[in-house]
Amino acid sequence: MTIPIRIVDAFAASPFAGNPAAVCTLEAAPDETWCQNVAAEMNLSETAFVWPEGDRFRLRWFTPSVEVPLCGHATLAAAHVLWETQLVDAAHPVAFDTLSGVLSARAAAGWIELDFPSLEPKPAALPAAARRALGDAPVREVCSVDGGFEAVLALLDDARAVRSLVPDLGSLRAPGTPGLLVTAPGDTPGCDFVSRFFAPGVGIDEDPVTGGAHCALAPFWSARTGRSELVGHQLSARGGVVRVKVTGTRVRLQGQAVTVVQGTLSGPAEAGSGTRA
Repeated sequence: MTIPIRIVDAFAASPFAGNPAAVCTLEAAPDETWCQNVAAEMNLSETAFVWPEGDRFRLRWFTPSVEVPLCGHATLAAAHVLWETQLVDAAHPVAFDTLSGVLSARAAAGWIELDFPSLEPKPAALPAAARRALGDAPVREVCSVDGGFEAVLALLDDARAVRSLVPDLGSLRAPGTPGLLVTAPGDTPGCDFVSRFFAPGVGIDEDPVTGGAHCALAPFWSARTGRSELVGHQLSARGGVVRVKVTGTRVRLQGQAVTVVQGTLSGPAEAGSGTRA
């Protein structure tokens, strides 16, 4: 049995930018151990597994080492693949049942818009692990983020401090250690804020572009700018752009996506082939 798999660069308008995610389209629920093995084999920040379930799709996300409860870029990639392969008509939105509730995606004038929960950051003390990781970086404010995406959010002096940060990743590598999200005001035209995200505790040293982080960055920067619609740039080596809009308890994330690899996996009997009648 072979199973379709694609690698999609999410939050990118062209190949080899943004955040790559692998997407497996299935007919039925797969074996969890197999999912984790596939994610480890792909060795990307996330591998998504999606299959039809009732009038929606079930979606799960795995890093190379663990399953995670919320992932933005792999959700965007999964929606892109469902439309690209015509498993869903491109004119129709897609609804996913996930560990973070029902998440949806729709096409929006050349972009993909995700409807995600807003994760309001809460003021907090800087944990020891994050303090060691940041070294002498100039920290102006610290918040905690939870609700499916766990991180310490550190506001740095400026975009230059975010761009030049070389964190001590070993301080964050213990399993269960929250990720470290650093941010600052943008310093280029059309960019409202910048960020980077480090999560060695779940097997991701630096995530190229993080949709879940923007569920917290959106309300954080909305509160400080008085604006509900903003544009964020994630300053990883690959880089990516995320448009955000805060709407009450939800955040709308917009990004683009491009498929860079198409192939098949050898799969166990528990998994479907990915072709729908």
